Amino acid sequence: MLHRKLKLRPIIILLVCVVVLLSLLITDLLVSRNVSETIKENQEEKATMITRMVAKSRVVKDGLIDEKEKFKVQTYVEEIREATNVWFIVVMDMDAIRLSHPNEWMIGKRFGGGDESHVLEGKEYISISKGTLGTSLRSFTPVYDDDKQQIGAVVVGISLENVEEAVEASHRILLFGSALGLLAGVIGAAFLAFFIKRTLYGLEPFEIARILEERNTMLHSVREGIVAVDKEARITLVNKSALRLLRKAGLSDEPIGMRISDYMPTSRLDDILKTGESELDEEQTINGVSLLINCVPLIVNGQIAGAIATFRDKTEVNLLAEQLTGVKLYAEALRAQSHEFRNKLHVILGMVKMGYYDKLTCFINQIVSHFHEEIGRVTKNIKDSALSGFILGKLSYAREAGVELAFESKHTLPEPRNAETTHELITILGNLIDNAIDAVGKRSKKRVEVKLNFELGKGKLYLEVADSGKGIQEETFASIFTKGFSTKGQNRGYGLYLVKQSIDKLEGNLTVDSFHEKGTVFYVEIPYEIRGGA
Repeated sequence: MLHRKLKLRPIIILLVCVVVLLSLLITDLLVSRNVSETIKENQEEKATMITRMVAKSRVVKDGLIDEKEKFKVQTYVEEIREATNVWFIVVMDMDAIRLSHPNEWMIGKRFGGGDESHVLEGKEYISISKGTLGTSLRSFTPVYDDDKQQIGAVVVGISLENVEEAVEASHRILLFGSALGLLAGVIGAAFLAFFIKRTLYGLEPFEIARILEERNTMLHSVREGIVAVDKEARITLVNKSALRLLRKAGLSDEPIGMRISDYMPTSRLDDILKTGESELDEEQTINGVSLLINCVPLIVNGQIAGAIATFRDKTEVNLLAEQLTGVKLYAEALRAQSHEFRNKLHVILGMVKMGYYDKLTCFINQIVSHFHEEIGRVTKNIKDSALSGFILGKLSYAREAGVELAFESKHTLPEPRNAETTHELITILGNLIDNAIDAVGKRSKKRVEVKLNFELGKGKLYLEVADSGKGIQEETFASIFTKGFSTKGQNRGYGLYLVKQSIDKLEGNLTVDSFHEKGTVFYVEIPYEIRGGA
C-alpha cells in the first residue's frame, strides 16, 4: 500500500517544507501588498510635501504675480527637482499656463493631462495621469498670495516606473528572505526527521504500528495476568487474563489510570518502584482469590520507569502441580521398581546358572510375599489411591538409595473430602521423606520412619517423619524454612519452605525435634475432613 511505502523521514521533510512554503507564500502575499501600499503612500507623501514647499516659496509667488519675476521660477524649481529626485515640478498660473518644466520649450504652454481643473478651484489632491513626459503620480497644491487669493498651482510628478521599481526591489528582498526561510525549514525538517528516527530506534510508522499490534495480541493471548504501572504507580496496562482474575476477585473492570495502591491494596508494585528489586513466586490473596505473583521493575536507561506484575490463579497452578507430581511420582516409582527388578533378575539368573533351584524357589517366594505384603499394607491403610501410590514409590526409591524406609499407619486413612488436601499431603510427605533420605545418605545406620495416625473423633491427621541423620545445626535451625536457604549448594532450599506453605494453607501445626548425631523428627498436625462424612 502507498502509505506503507512512504518512510518517516521524507514524510516529515515534505510536510515541514509544505507548511513552511505555505506560510511564506501567505506572508509574502500579505507583506508584498502592504509594502506596495506603504511605498505608494510614501511617494505620495513625498510629492505632497514638495508641492507644499514650492507653493509657499516667495520666488514662486512673485513669479505668478509679477511678469518680471517669472524667469526666476524655472531656475528655482529645477534646483528643487534635482535635489528631491522627482520627475517634474510644474508651476502654472490660473489659466494652467506653465511657468516651469523640465523641458524648457514646454514653458508658456498649457498644462497637459486633464487632471488640473480641481487644483485651480483651490483643492489639494493626488492623481495618476499621462502627460507630456508619460504616466506619473501627481500631487496638486494651490498657490495663494498674501491676501489668501489663489494665484496659481504647483504640480509634482513622480514616475510610476520608479514607484514600481521600488515595489519590485522590496518584493525581491521578501522573496530572498522567503527562500532563506524555506532553506532553513528544509534543514530543520531534516534534523527533526533524524532526531525522531533516532528516538524511534530507526523504525518506520508502519513498523511501529505492527509491533504495537503484535505486542497487544501477545499480551492479551497469554494465560498469565499482566498489570503494568508507571513510575507514579498508576496502572497503564491490564490484559484480558488479568481482568478475568481481578473480576473474579470482585475488582473493577476499568483500572487504567488508577493508583495501584487504591485498586489492589495488597500489591507489592509500590515497593518494587522504591527498592528496584524483583519479588518472585509470592502468594497474595485478594478477596478470597489466591494468586501466585511475580513482580519486577522496568528499567529504562538505568532508571526505574515502572513495574510489572504477572500472576496466575494458584488453584490452576495447584492443579497443574498435581498433574506434574503424579507423573513424576509414577515415573520415579517405575524407575525404582525397574532398577530393583533388574537387580533381582540378575540374582535369579545367577542361581539358575549355578543350579541352586531350591534356593531360587525360596528367593522368588520371598519376593512375591514381600511385594504383596508391602502393597497390601499400604493400600489397606491408605484409601486415597494417589497418596498410596506415592508411598509405594517412595518405598521403592528408598530401597534403591539403600535406605530402610519404615512405614506405619495405626488407623485406616480415608479419602479426604477435598482433593487439594491430597496434593498438600504429597508435598509435605514428599519433601520431608526426601530430606530424611538425603540426611542419612552418608550415615552407617540409614533408617527413616514414617508414621501416620488419623483420629476420626478429632478430625485430625498426625504425621511423623524421623531420620537417623546428623541432626540440624543449631545456628541454621531458625532459617530452615526460609525460601532458598540451604547448606547443600545453589538451587536448593525450597523443600521445607514448601512444607511450611502447605501446612499453613491447611491451617496445621509443625514441630521439629533435632538431636546432634542422633537424627531429626518432624511432627505435623493438620485438620482432615473425610469424604462422605463420619
